[in-house]
Amino acid sequence: MKRQTLTFTAPRQVELREEPLPPLGAEDVLVETLCSAISAGSELLVYRGQFPKELADSNDTLSSGLKYPLAYGYACVGIVRETGRQADSSLRDKRVFAFQPHTSHFILPPSSLIFLPAGITPETACFLPNMETAVNLVQDAAPILGERALVLGQGVIGLLAASLLSEFPLDKLALADHFAIRRTAIAPRPSTFDFRPFDSSAPDFRDQARNFLAEGADLTLEVSGSPSALNDAIGLTAFSGRIVIGSWYGEKRAALDLGGAFHRSRLKLISSQVSTIAPELSARWDKSRRFGVAWDALERIHPEQWITQRFPLDQAAEAYRLLDERPQEAIQVIFSRAR
Repeated sequence: MKRQTLTFTAPRQVELREEPLPPLGAEDVLVETLCSAISAGSELLVYRGQFPKELADSNDTLSSGLKYPLAYGYACVGIVRETGRQADSSLRDKRVFAFQPHTSHFILPPSSLIFLPAGITPETACFLPNMETAVNLVQDAAPILGERALVLGQGVIGLLAASLLSEFPLDKLALADHFAIRRTAIAPRPSTFDFRPFDSSAPDFRDQARNFLAEGADLTLEVSGSPSALNDAIGLTAFSGRIVIGSWYGEKRAALDLGGAFHRSRLKLISSQVSTIAPELSARWDKSRRFGVAWDALERIHPEQWITQRFPLDQAAEAYRLLDERPQEAIQVIFSRAR
């Protein structure tokens, strides 16, 4: 049996490669992919060749081996089609999630799969990695009753993080993004606090946001993927405020304004990455518990509403060109099996 796997071959070049599937191990299962989500952050860095080359030999399973040609991706949902002779045969036809590159089929042991809870659709399950990241960001941010919060970047992770923050009893929540399609993605709903989206490309963006936030944000999440947004975070965060940096910038660089009021403001810059649990939580939290929270949040928020385009895997080049050249038209793009 053969499978088709999406392969990045050079900057802005992808191809669909057909290859034989490895033999099905005695304890393994064969999964047919139903859909997989493109990360408009990390995958575009791979597509553009902007990933940090020093990570090629790192111990991070998602970042190591980043050199062309490579298969990349980590939001794959499928259905178990076959089981090895020692695997549980009742797993057949179960829907599963895997941190797996974009491919038509894959073979893994059941221990490497996450089984979809009842009521979760495959398209919703594609958002699991981003929701886990959003949960991690909010846990690292530790919102406080009555705070003023700002989220810079309303891609999928920003939308999910903002949705989680909107469940807290805040005073104000400001969102910012360059693109109208993302600024309007979260529908207004009755709330006990002020909520407002801003155009971060507007010349007077900082003035508008500062007026709304009064003395500035107590808590800022930077998830835009743009290093220059850190200057907006620094300029819009109040004295002794917290800036949680969730973006992965790859090789992108930007000069930061760390003079002026930065030191006098006693700002806290907090790095946040989903691959580990924050040390202050790790005695009580593990990945399994955090996944449970993420599944519950997916069921509440319904992020499949933000899928703007669906492509079959053989149209991958068009999908990446869209995200690269016309990001103002997209929020979440997924690969889906032909109906």
